[in-house]
Amino acid sequence: MTAMAETPESNAPDPAGSMPSLQDMQYWTGILGSAQQMMMEHLSTVAATPGAKPVPSFAMPDPAVFLKAQADFWSDSMALWQRFLTPAADAAPPPPHPSDRDRRFAAPQWRDNPVFDLIRQSYLMATDHLLKGVDQMSGIDDRQREKLRFATAAFADAMSPTNFPLTNPLVLEKTIETKGQNLLKGLEHMLADLSRGQLTHTDPTAFEIGRNIATTPGKVVKETPLYQLIQYTPTTRKVLAKPLLIFPPWINRFYILDLNPEKSFIRWAVEQGLTVFVVSWKSADATMVDISMDDYVLRGQIDAIDTVRDLLGQPSVHVIGYCVAGTALACTLALLAERGQADRVASATFFTAQVDFEQAGDLKMFIDDEQLKMLEQLSAETGYLDGRYMALTFNLLRGRDLIWNYVVNNYLLGQDYPPFDLLHWNGDTTNLPGKWHQAYLTDLYRDNKLATGTYRIDGTPIDLSVVRTPAYIQAGKDDHIAPVASVYKLTRHFSGPVRFVLAGSGHIAGVVNPPAAQKYQYWVNEAGADTLEAFVADAIETKGSWWPDWFAWILTHGSETVSATRARIPGKGSLPALEDAPGRYVRMR
Repeated sequence: MTAMAETPESNAPDPAGSMPSLQDMQYWTGILGSAQQMMMEHLSTVAATPGAKPVPSFAMPDPAVFLKAQADFWSDSMALWQRFLTPAADAAPPPPHPSDRDRRFAAPQWRDNPVFDLIRQSYLMATDHLLKGVDQMSGIDDRQREKLRFATAAFADAMSPTNFPLTNPLVLEKTIETKGQNLLKGLEHMLADLSRGQLTHTDPTAFEIGRNIATTPGKVVKETPLYQLIQYTPTTRKVLAKPLLIFPPWINRFYILDLNPEKSFIRWAVEQGLTVFVVSWKSADATMVDISMDDYVLRGQIDAIDTVRDLLGQPSVHVIGYCVAGTALACTLALLAERGQADRVASATFFTAQVDFEQAGDLKMFIDDEQLKMLEQLSAETGYLDGRYMALTFNLLRGRDLIWNYVVNNYLLGQDYPPFDLLHWNGDTTNLPGKWHQAYLTDLYRDNKLATGTYRIDGTPIDLSVVRTPAYIQAGKDDHIAPVASVYKLTRHFSGPVRFVLAGSGHIAGVVNPPAAQKYQYWVNEAGADTLEAFVADAIETKGSWWPDWFAWILTHGSETVSATRARIPGKGSLPALEDAPGRYVRMR
């Protein structure tokens, strides 16, 4: 085993700044070099151990490649030392590097202080070489390489000098300034998070459902053991005859589409003259142990579609499926088509939804036999998966932003939590039926049955090619949960007219982008394209929100209007109002 670098006798780096000694530079660069060597030796040992677990199973790189990688690392290390030992007054600045935009090191102290500048550059150099080492490994397939790269990047993020008090100049300054009170306050934050079993991202007292989030006026007009149906109060004298029914994901709370009046897609849709209904799913409890995808399709989506049709006396409805609810909606449309009932849906909109999981992104890093067995055990006693596990999974996908950023700001710096409605929603977890969750990961993420035509709902094979319902498919350019390459595949499975829109930003901000904010952009390709690459090549960019584009598309599938009276008013039709929106299901934990 490689010897660890000897700890220098000097104290922690002085945040005020002084030229580092050769001993300091040798120590900090040696630490990071040792980390790389330890990783490589560990991987070599695993590969060479007889009877070792064959996951991942790989061979080490060609010796020449391995030696070159080591030589490159030490060459870069020596070049870095040389720059600090003998800085030339007229030396050209180093070439631009992607790390220059790394927000972790945005504070000037990371560059103005030579010790911390050395720590920063040593860490970034070692991280680059660790990831290059993964890329150069031979004898592993693409999936194994992706998993190893994900784990290596997560390790590197965790080992960032920003995450440790003695190697973060901002923490040292704050500790001196507050005489250590920041660390005590941070400890209080950490102990509170440990008690609740979840990392806090925002002030937990800043928001209350129905008071300053999820406030669009409406009534709950139906309740089942699986969902509540909310009908929203019209704000226009006339409304479109065809109503809109929104299926949010049951992995999260529905009010991501109703955060506040300025960001609310629900409120905006009502203001356009749509009669809007939203399904608020029940967070799973012990009564939902046997819930499966069949239930979400049959007793969820199809039941809600028929309820809205009957209530308003309309033959068809517009529907929206967000994320996993979009996956279920694709199944619903195929099942209705097989039953000769496709005309019950006038149009279908998909927000960041996948049906082909071959390129489903980093979430697939968590899908293997070991992980599936662990998840099964987690839900074995209660029949449902605690939502905090899903929250942790999503946080791990963006650990740098959603974990370590808060470790630094709230644990080490002791800062107060800012009020942020989106992060409040992000931490408002929902439990998932264990049986459904296990089957979802196994059948769709692992086995990709929906894309291959071997998935069944209510005993019926789901063939997406029979879907001819007009579809509007939205994807987020920077989506890390439903990558655009995966979402685009949906356009190739349906047989009806499809409009694909690529929105700026990601899984949430790419959807929740009201026109008044004048943020981001979206791309369309009116000619259509067989591949994502072809779509992007000829796509036209439009600044701002894609919501108006979507509404213009909705009008092409029914522009007739009716008076906003009688059943168009929540509780004034055949379904009485049970309670005010947003209802009780969204408050259940």
